[in-house]
Amino acid sequence: MSQWPDTRILDLLGIELPIIQAPMAGATTAAMVIAASNAGGLGSMPAAMLSVEQLRDELKGIRQHCQRPINVNFFCHQPPAVDEQRAQDWKNLLQPYYRELGVDFDAPTPVSNRAPFDQVACEVVEQLRPEVVSFHFGLPEKSLLDRVKATGAKVLSSATTVEEAIWLEQQGCDAIIAMGLEAGGHRGMFLSDDLSSQVGTFALVPQVVDAVNVPVIAAGGIADARGVAAAFMLGASAVQVGTAYLFTPEAKVSAAHHQALRTARERETAVTNIFTGRPARGILNRVMRELGPMSDQAPRFPLAGGALLPLRAKAEADFSNLWAGQAFTLGVESGTAELTRRLAEEGLAKLLRR
Repeated sequence: MSQWPDTRILDLLGIELPIIQAPMAGATTAAMVIAASNAGGLGSMPAAMLSVEQLRDELKGIRQHCQRPINVNFFCHQPPAVDEQRAQDWKNLLQPYYRELGVDFDAPTPVSNRAPFDQVACEVVEQLRPEVVSFHFGLPEKSLLDRVKATGAKVLSSATTVEEAIWLEQQGCDAIIAMGLEAGGHRGMFLSDDLSSQVGTFALVPQVVDAVNVPVIAAGGIADARGVAAAFMLGASAVQVGTAYLFTPEAKVSAAHHQALRTARERETAVTNIFTGRPARGILNRVMRELGPMSDQAPRFPLAGGALLPLRAKAEADFSNLWAGQAFTLGVESGTAELTRRLAEEGLAKLLRR
């Protein structure tokens, strides 16, 4: 019998440890998902940057090495209407960098895209039947959500406010990820784009726990056993950990990102929209300092990144997104399986000693 004070997530998802490896698009690999799930937690494969064929291949490969529950994560944004003037104004703002780095300003602007959950993605879920399906930026339309639930998958989604959590429960979410402002990567906000509505994990989690009946998963600023224990003390049934997994050999991060995670100071993260068009937390670099980090001129998500891609190819550290949560300095070098087990074992030990 589990010694955890709240076993609702363990029972709901069929996992042994209340540790969810966060889906980090671009950094998560199949090897990370396999290791996290086989260790007893829940590995999460992000789908937003994968084609349908790539997603299908990744999931089939994972199944060859892991028979335990896995999570597949999808974005639920609405693709923006084309705004050629805004795109050109944004590129014009970046023109001095093009000139400095010797990049052809008149060349066609690359497309930076993220795939939202749609009919075709839903068919992959129906075919391969992951045990858990999670969403970011709300939920898909009801007909698609009903099809996901009909596969037997448990549905999770991120809430950054109490209002979002209540809405998600009303739409049928089986559990809610309470995402504090400390979290790295894209904010899951979807009912409002007002950043002043965003609060920290310690404030958000207990309020969400009090507002909904489904179990709550704490996310944001959790990178060691102390964070795990604190989340349970606040009423969470599990934690979702992201940045700490970027220190594992299974993570796929650029050389610049790898270096920044290990050398930046704890105060050097900020929420920025200049890389994609939506607020996301990352380590400060040159373009964030000089343009923002928030800019009203950035094209809508996910189009802002296209004009930065040629600059990134020339000076990666200065012009690429270095996603990280505020607790990134707590990261330690270890394997995914070891990290998953350590977070659970040491977190539980702290809870039992109180």
